[in-house]
Amino acid sequence: MNQGITFGSPIAIALCVDASIKWENLKIEKDSSGGKTTIRLIGRFQSEHVEYLKMQLQGNGPLLVLDLEEVTLVDVEVVGFLRACESEGVEILHCSPYIREWMLREGQR
Repeated sequence: MNQGITFGSPIAIALCVDASIKWENLKIEKDSSGGKTTIRLIGRFQSEHVEYLKMQLQGNGPLLVLDLEEVTLVDVEVVGFLRACESEGVEILHCSPYIREWMLREGQR
């Protein structure tokens, strides 16, 4: 069943399809199996998506994975969010070199 969800701004309109959320510029797929939850991000991951993703991470058990293989763009708030996730034990897979470098630089500030 599809339902529209508005998250405050016209860009943040989502469609719920099973365990998948799609905004105009970001798609989130969630898969849970064997006590492990993987959240796969596709597209542009920007600050307006962070609060929703935080909600998705809550209550999913200790084994959380963010798969960034198909992330094409992030902003500084997302970089801070990713750093916080890693420090809390969330595994980040397939992080592009430019995002990883940015995360390292922000950690040095």
